[in-house]
Amino acid sequence: MSFTPNPRRGYLLGLLAYSVWGMFPLYFKTLDGIPAEEVIVHRVIWSALFSVGLLLIWRHRGWWQELYNHPKRFFVLGASGALIACNWLIYVWAVHHDRMVEASLGYYINPLVNVLLAMLFLRERLRRLQWLAIVLAAVGVGLQVWSLGKVPWISLALAFSFGFYGLIRKQAPVAALPGLTVETWMLAPVAVAWLWLNPQASSMQSEFFGSAQMFWLAAAGPVTLLPLLCFNEAAKNLPYASLAFLQYITPTVLLLLAVLVFNEPFASRSFVFFGFIWAALAVYSWDAWRLIKRSRQLLSEK
Repeated sequence: MSFTPNPRRGYLLGLLAYSVWGMFPLYFKTLDGIPAEEVIVHRVIWSALFSVGLLLIWRHRGWWQELYNHPKRFFVLGASGALIACNWLIYVWAVHHDRMVEASLGYYINPLVNVLLAMLFLRERLRRLQWLAIVLAAVGVGLQVWSLGKVPWISLALAFSFGFYGLIRKQAPVAALPGLTVETWMLAPVAVAWLWLNPQASSMQSEFFGSAQMFWLAAAGPVTLLPLLCFNEAAKNLPYASLAFLQYITPTVLLLLAVLVFNEPFASRSFVFFGFIWAALAVYSWDAWRLIKRSRQLLSEK
């Protein structure tokens, strides 16, 4: 039975996924009193448990046999799991320490980092406009370093950790939900060991069980996985280029929350840094749109 894409469904689910990712700080701010590493420990544990339940509902036929037949992919998923855990930790730390503007910059930079990594590790050749986009982004980051006198490590760490995560996952072509299930279950022993080695942690106290805090932490499972499922379904119904444009919703919502809701400072000079990044993204998007348009014309002529 052939699958017929539904663009309207794809756009709605894509908008939902990227908007929810952008609003993650509203959730993580409720856990402000819990250290970031403890939040990530629970995010791993509850995501592992919740993912199994979802796999029982949305069955991905043959995914385990496919992994069993290619055991090297377990090592790849172990590496990608470590990277995504680092990405989660830095992001939650940034939210807890009112550094969301820097986090949003990281996710604006991420698409350009992906292009750079593709050139360095996959030997993909960059087009002229892609080079221009990377140069503009580098200028924006460089100006921020020069102005502030420090490297925007949160932005760069988020952009590169997620960029390398995607690069590594390309080496293990596993669907999103089964892949995240294996990643979190491989991280689960580390998470449990962390709790065992930290008996003073708030979630190890008797009063924690049954508290509102426990339910907020348990919600990390569905909060992590449900937007991922929406994204996965959107990817089936939309051209990849359209999905790529939607990804800018996440850092935009994140930036608006940081400035308008949580009153993080956004000095006038920040418009200069972000201006170069936004210009880079505009060039990158224009180049991608031209390529898609050209491909469609060639297909229609055949």
